[in-house]
Amino acid sequence: MAAAVEAPVPAEQDSALCGSEGETRGAEVEEKSQPQTGSTGPAVPHSRLSKLPLARIKALMKTDPDVSLASQESVFIIAKATELFVEMIAKDALVYAQQGKRKTLQRKDLDNAIEAIDEFAFLEGTLD
Repeated sequence: MAAAVEAPVPAEQDSALCGSEGETRGAEVEEKSQPQTGSTGPAVPHSRLSKLPLARIKALMKTDPDVSLASQESVFIIAKATELFVEMIAKDALVYAQQGKRKTLQRKDLDNAIEAIDEFAFLEGTLD
């Protein structure tokens, strides 16, 4: 299984992505609604595959004194892993919200998911 990878996004474009999340998501919606023409492969840069602002993630990564440089690929992987983690914990918390006949996640739903699922054991006590 081979994945097509496009060239990294130039720094000028990357810094433009750190605007509001609504702007980035709006661009994604527009692209999804447009029909795709017959191209040979997916020509989508990393920034369009991620829902989180890559420039901010890169800045957060650089706050670690051990990190001096962060490649576009590493920033993208961290962003994707973060998205998947948030999605997973939100889905697990949603089960508890639905048990309470609610559609809105509350803190107690996250607490219940963290306590019930062993994968989230490292988060115990973080919401206190």
